[in-house]
Amino acid sequence: MNKSTIYIGVALIVGLLGGFLIFGGGGSADTATNKVTDGHNHSEEIASNQMWTCSMHPQIMQPEPGDCPICGMDLIPAETGADGLNVNEIKMTENAIALANIQTSVVGQGQMGDNSLKLSGKIMTNEESNAVQVTYFGGRIEKLYVNSTGERVGAGQRLATIYSPELVAAQQELLTASSLKESQPELYKAVRNKLKLWKLSEKQINTIENAGKVQEYFPVFATVSGTVTHKMVEEGDYVKQGQPLYKIANFNTVWAEFDAYENQIALLKEGQTIKITTNAYRNEVFDAKISFIDPLLNSATRTIVVRAVLNNKKDKFKPGMFVEGKVEGIQSGSKSTVTVPATAVMWTGERSVVYIKTKPNESVFEMREVLLGNANGDNYTILEGLENGDEVVTNGTFTVDAAAQLQGKKSMMNAEGGKTTTGHEGHLGMQGDNAGDKMDKTNHSQMNERIDVSNKFQKQLKQVFDDYILLKDALVNDDANGAQLAGKQINQSLKKVDMKLLSNEEAHNHWMTIQKELKTSANAIENSLEIATQRGHFKHLSAHMISSVKLFGINQKVYSEFCPMADNNKGAYWLSLEKEIRNPYYGEAMLTCGEVKATIE
Repeated sequence: MNKSTIYIGVALIVGLLGGFLIFGGGGSADTATNKVTDGHNHSEEIASNQMWTCSMHPQIMQPEPGDCPICGMDLIPAETGADGLNVNEIKMTENAIALANIQTSVVGQGQMGDNSLKLSGKIMTNEESNAVQVTYFGGRIEKLYVNSTGERVGAGQRLATIYSPELVAAQQELLTASSLKESQPELYKAVRNKLKLWKLSEKQINTIENAGKVQEYFPVFATVSGTVTHKMVEEGDYVKQGQPLYKIANFNTVWAEFDAYENQIALLKEGQTIKITTNAYRNEVFDAKISFIDPLLNSATRTIVVRAVLNNKKDKFKPGMFVEGKVEGIQSGSKSTVTVPATAVMWTGERSVVYIKTKPNESVFEMREVLLGNANGDNYTILEGLENGDEVVTNGTFTVDAAAQLQGKKSMMNAEGGKTTTGHEGHLGMQGDNAGDKMDKTNHSQMNERIDVSNKFQKQLKQVFDDYILLKDALVNDDANGAQLAGKQINQSLKKVDMKLLSNEEAHNHWMTIQKELKTSANAIENSLEIATQRGHFKHLSAHMISSVKLFGINQKVYSEFCPMADNNKGAYWLSLEKEIRNPYYGEAMLTCGEVKATIE
């Protein structure tokens, strides 16, 4: 019995010891594992970065739980760090990249520019060789021998015949003085000089004197050679002494006048060689020297006039012809700068931003603020913000920015980032009020502010908008042929928009970027007969049309309307003149699907 008691006691002790070793040691190990050994709590960090998404629409990413803005389903926690993106990076699908024609280029000194400055201008008449043909005696024009502008005249050519009572009286004085020239030679000489001052030649005066009778009609001869640019009288008009009859220009030399922006002035000086090209002679380059730089700055356009004189003896250049000048050997003055195409840069009024591709093998982008230097033609010098080797978005920049806006990342309109709104990665160019209900209330950047432009520019933009409405109506009616024609009309109207009407560099560069995107989408619609393809490009066209109307205005109220089911439930916008919904993305299939999102006054 004592042995049994001893065995039981030993078994109990062994059991307790084993339990301690198994459960006590394990618990100690678990406790050690749960301790924070690296100085911070990972679970708290994961919770702070938690994003919420929709199981049906994974493009929706929000920092807090709620309802999906597309289908209304409850949002679920998204996988943290699944894409390995930084806080302000965005990732786009290859399909979105291809559809929006997003292109990138690697920047570096001399890689994206040839150290040249490109200027746009026109051929003008050489004012130094212009002349005004006047009549040197008053009277009535009996006959005009040059009746239209554009006619060439030579010095000594008869231009008109005039009946002049003053000249009749002066001839009578000549005949009287001629009979007294022996006794009164000074009087005779004075009368002849009077006729010479009226541009009568010695031969004409002698003819009158020898004939012994008054000539009633006298011709007016050209005193210069050139081309008539203005005809200022008609037959039967009464003219006074010294009154202009014609304006005559000599086109043996012409002026090429270019507009240079304020920040380009330091790059230009008289005597520089400028290479001039024109669409009329695409394969020819004409060398000239800068002969004049206007000392006065145009305060409205912030430009100066730069002039070169061109030899035009072969009559190649016509006044009014558009030309482009290229000044080579322009140096930025800084060894640490890089250049990028103007299409890569977006302006907010105070900031200049570009988008860089942060991962070489993935479509991942991030906004970066830059400091602009001089504009060299279609390129800009970047003084700060980029380094050689950075890969920047050079086409479709607004597309990438729209995706950043709608995912709440740093963007042109949101310098801070981190405030996510509802959206989708493929959405294009929706700025300010049109990017969603939350953007309606929170975004007040300078991109929302209307840029002052001339009424003439607004009228030209209004024609583009009118053609856009024709395209929208064609898609509403499921009319692919009509959409093709409307796309063609948009392209034609875009060519007629004169960028020189824009009064400042910010407006000029905004329009240059938007115009390129509009043209790309319109071309794609014009070249496609598949209405589904046309509607895909119409989405992009609409986004940039909205941008242009918001920025520049067309003196007409329009409505920004939205279909949440378009583009595979990503949603898409369009512009309309009516509040009533007529959906261009579905046509008759879902004609009234959509809602008015904003009114653009």
